[in-house]
Amino acid sequence: MSFVITTPLYYVNDKPHLGSIYTTLICDSIARYKRLSGEDVIFITGVDEHGLKIQRTANNKGVDPQSHCDEISNIFIQNWKDWDITHNKFVRTSSQQHEYIVREFYNRVKKSDDIYMGVQKGWYCVGCEEFKDNPENSSTHKCPIHKKDLEWKNEENLFFRLSKYQSQIEDLINNPSFIQPKERRNEIINFVTKGLKDFSISRTNLSWGIAVPDTNDHTFYVWFDALLGYVSAISQNRDNPSLEESINNGWPADIHLIGKDILRFHAVYWPAMLLSAGMKVPKKVFGHGFLTREGHKMGKSLGNVLDPNLLLTKYGKEAVKWYLLKDISLGSDGDFQDKRFVDIINNDLANTIGNLLNRTSSMSRKWFDNQVPKKEEHNIDNTLELLSKETVENYLEHFNSFEIDKAANEILNLAIKTNLYLNEKQPWTLIKEKNNNSIVSNIIYNVLESTRIIGLLLLPLLPDLSLKIDNQLGAMHDDEKSWNDLLKWGLLKHNSNLPVPKPIIDKLDYE
Repeated sequence: MSFVITTPLYYVNDKPHLGSIYTTLICDSIARYKRLSGEDVIFITGVDEHGLKIQRTANNKGVDPQSHCDEISNIFIQNWKDWDITHNKFVRTSSQQHEYIVREFYNRVKKSDDIYMGVQKGWYCVGCEEFKDNPENSSTHKCPIHKKDLEWKNEENLFFRLSKYQSQIEDLINNPSFIQPKERRNEIINFVTKGLKDFSISRTNLSWGIAVPDTNDHTFYVWFDALLGYVSAISQNRDNPSLEESINNGWPADIHLIGKDILRFHAVYWPAMLLSAGMKVPKKVFGHGFLTREGHKMGKSLGNVLDPNLLLTKYGKEAVKWYLLKDISLGSDGDFQDKRFVDIINNDLANTIGNLLNRTSSMSRKWFDNQVPKKEEHNIDNTLELLSKETVENYLEHFNSFEIDKAANEILNLAIKTNLYLNEKQPWTLIKEKNNNSIVSNIIYNVLESTRIIGLLLLPLLPDLSLKIDNQLGAMHDDEKSWNDLLKWGLLKHNSNLPVPKPIIDKLDYE
């Protein structure tokens, strides 16, 4: 069995923004954690390339839609390399393999008698690629998200019988484990209890899309097409991409991690489509919050958009990762505050963890011949051992529940308490008496071993920083041991050489 995790398929109207980086970093940390825990992981990401918005964006640039999509898709691919994202599937909805899957899926749904021709009237947001409810007595027809005028549509479309699946969707969304967090689940329950309405799955007079079989001028509605990217990605690069190949090799997804604005599509429309096609629904849909900056929504008109490439160049990926993953509770909205970002990186990584490692390593080198001291069995102090075991247990529990921020804070708390232990024991005072050598040896060993555990716990979150800690400790881990086994206390080998300490991360300056 594989653990299948997906980001949204990002819309290629523009290059990646901080929100898409945020979502992908969360998925990457979960994927890394699952691999370290011994699971076979299929980590899917990619791009959604069809629709009216893309067609218009390309026209405004004076290029054909495919050329525009190629350009932006390549930027996404390069960005994921720059951020060291460990996905193993990158799907593009303009690929021929994906088109095969969409057509095959459509034919399954059609055989279930869930497709019919009708007329769609309503106010449409091109940015959302979605019809919006707008009371007739409303004085404005604007999208509440994009703040742009809605467009009136009145056209013949193919419809999907969503209403047929009312009771099945109700049963699904009332399962507490299906939609997280709880606030998002309640929103969907409120929406569904009002009654599900059939929705259109095709558009006319739109050339940039996948043509619907056996029709003259219909292309698939962008959402009907894009959601199937999660399925087509699994059988990608196989000789015969098909629904059966995807089902046999990983489907259903264990978790779709998405922004809360597209939750309805993933938690209502998508499961109903899958049920119609005789396929299993995803096990979990997690809708995370939005990112703001200094308390304000980010927007080009406000001039406060954070360029992720600038953050990466200026501060490095480990610093940005730590702030986004540790300081924002998954599911809640997050605010990027420049001074808070600098303070957190300096306090958490440079001071609390980095300084703990460097000063302890320096003491050990000075007093124990540049080596890790021996742990004296007759002078046992298990304070940090017990604390470490408790931290590991809590950390694993949080990660298994996708509480990434809580897992990260477990690491930080272990580092804080290890610093307190060191300050309370004051080995620099004890070492002045020769009779205290064994006591000091134990203190230093315990602190270095606690730091080794900290480094290992950082591995799913900050792999580069984790490796630096490992190297600073001269830790030679047994390749046959699993990550979980390495988290056990007492594996740091005494008499192993400690290199000259170096800062594991540079302090940031607030501008």
